[in-house]
Amino acid sequence: MGTTDNNLYTTRLGAGLGLIEETKILLRLWEPGISVKQLHQLALRSGALPELTSRRLLNIVAEGFGPRYLVDDAKSAKFLKCVDSLLSGTEFKQILFLHTCRANLILADFVKEVYWPRYAQGAAELTNLDADSFIRRSLDDERMHKRWSESVVKRVASYLLGCLSDYGLLKGEHSSRRKFAPFQISSNVALYLAYDLHFSGVGDNSLLEHGDWKLFGLEDQEVLDVMKKLSLKGAFIVQAAAGLVKISWKYNSLAEVCHVIAKS
Repeated sequence: MGTTDNNLYTTRLGAGLGLIEETKILLRLWEPGISVKQLHQLALRSGALPELTSRRLLNIVAEGFGPRYLVDDAKSAKFLKCVDSLLSGTEFKQILFLHTCRANLILADFVKEVYWPRYAQGAAELTNLDADSFIRRSLDDERMHKRWSESVVKRVASYLLGCLSDYGLLKGEHSSRRKFAPFQISSNVALYLAYDLHFSGVGDNSLLEHGDWKLFGLEDQEVLDVMKKLSLKGAFIVQAAAGLVKISWKYNSLAEVCHVIAKS
């Protein structure tokens, strides 16, 4: 199986799982143009995370916050700073979940290949064994740069379940067995995701089948239903016929989307 470095799984989730409160603090400190190194020093001087050592804080900024929110000209960090006080806690966590999956392919694939299929089968819970089995299959498929040790496999299995618990997809903490939690994309998050994909150059027809929607358990027709509901709120105009989709987009930037959320 041929893979590139961008398609390989890493242990980066170990930098901090959901990092919800840490992300809020770092977003308040960060401003456009501030690098990972500068943000680390700024956070250190601010004393905003006093329980963390300098080394641990650098790990969170460089391996957690940076890859999730400062890529692609930090567009997600800019948007999150704009909507931080406007979104509900659930909505904020859903956007963090999206970007954490984008930055950690192992989490994204686990959600799509294990979490949602198990949910659809009517399973009541996910276990460390489910995550462990997924990782071992991935090792056999050569999805890692080198084969992980037994201890690394067990740690990353716990990271996967812990991260999903942080973001509200599972219930329970510090447990090897966690129950499924109700999880449905919110309209504001769907609005953000639709426009983010559009501004990233994803075409109208391709947008409905983009893998990011599958992180929320949505297939093509379900995405179209979500888009039609958003169109009733004036977010855009959706025309669908004979398998073709045409979307007339209303807003020209994520900053405009932020302003719309502020008025909602």
